[in-house]
Amino acid sequence: MEQDLHTQAQQAVSLAKQSGTENAIASVGDENSTEYTYRDGKIEEVKQSTSRGLSLQLYVNGRYSTHQTTDLRPETIAQFTTDAVALTKHLSQDPYRVIPDPALYEDRPTLNLENNDPTVRDLPREVCLDWLKKMDSVTHTDERVVSASGYVWYGWNTSVRVSSNGFSGTRSGTSIGYGVSVTLKEGEHGRPEASRIVRSRHLSDLPSHEQIAQEGLDRVLSRLDSTKAHSVKSTLIVDPEAGGRIFGSIIGALQAQTVQQNRSFLADKNNTQIANPILTLIDDPLQVRGLASRHYDGEGISARQLPMIENGILKNFYVDTYYGRKLGWQPTTGSSSNLTFAKGDKNLAQLITDVSQGFYVTSWLGGNADSTTGDFSFGFRGHQIENGQLTTPVSEMNVTGNFLTLLNSLIAVGNDPNPYTSMQTPTLVFENVEFSGK
Repeated sequence: MEQDLHTQAQQAVSLAKQSGTENAIASVGDENSTEYTYRDGKIEEVKQSTSRGLSLQLYVNGRYSTHQTTDLRPETIAQFTTDAVALTKHLSQDPYRVIPDPALYEDRPTLNLENNDPTVRDLPREVCLDWLKKMDSVTHTDERVVSASGYVWYGWNTSVRVSSNGFSGTRSGTSIGYGVSVTLKEGEHGRPEASRIVRSRHLSDLPSHEQIAQEGLDRVLSRLDSTKAHSVKSTLIVDPEAGGRIFGSIIGALQAQTVQQNRSFLADKNNTQIANPILTLIDDPLQVRGLASRHYDGEGISARQLPMIENGILKNFYVDTYYGRKLGWQPTTGSSSNLTFAKGDKNLAQLITDVSQGFYVTSWLGGNADSTTGDFSFGFRGHQIENGQLTTPVSEMNVTGNFLTLLNSLIAVGNDPNPYTSMQTPTLVFENVEFSGK
């Protein structure tokens, strides 16, 4: 299969050159996915998809365009490419849009990232149905359950990228995940709900489906009798699964595009202290079995570890070739991969015992963040903390502030990163945070 994809990509580049383009990049990808949804004792939905497509980037006399097609018959690709080049010639010139410098392709790592699990590619339907039935059985062990859904999904993809200036590369990987969402009946109108979902490259890296179902049920049971606490300034503990919301917004402000468009509160903070020195955040595309691991990025730039925040100091931005040229910055990589944190020496339970009064956030309920100013306001679910113990469950409250203030109020980082996502946040503890309630 990989050879076929490579041949199609190479042919597309050759055809583009013959049609008058100066440079071209062709990417051909093949994807397969299967999804099952099981609700209250029966299969509710099955989705299966297989797709193959060609993406073509063209550089013609200072002009640039991108084109996609899913019709990969040789005669169709030839006409598609000819028409795409002709169309590009009528576009406006953009002096910043040039093909990546071949020097960025050099020193590509060869580490075996173990992105593929043969078990996932050969997963029988009967096994998936058995998992769903067992998860459904676990989630219905409490009579207050109104409804429970189980999910299993898996798939794999292969893509080949070829450029006219010397790049050629192949990426492939598998993905598998499962989980549950559970809704309870509470009183006349209350319907608390919760979910627990995990995913990985390899099936063997996941907890058992029964464990995940039990955790989903336990989560929703812990939300019974939720209330709204009084507004206060106090300690915030963020669960590893919830930390991605905070750092996702921060990573967005580190994009060169955001900086160039004057929408980043971090634009002028390079090599300055933006957080407590206990915070070190590394973008690591070479993590074995990482969900976002890769040997090169979307432009073909060779992968390398990139410190984003080191001992609280902002060290790098995500710089692609286009916005790098606009800013006069050297390219680093255009997109994030696996984000890893320097670990502390305590886990969630231990960090909770250290807090005399505060709130433990388990999930978010809407809200917004302004990448220009760094201001944020998030609704959340969780629990009050009193004398090192979780007490009353809370909901319909907000946490508000500014990311720079929040980062500098960080007082502890856990040793328990969430392994089931590329944003591998551990438990995070912040002091003097504003909570809005009743």
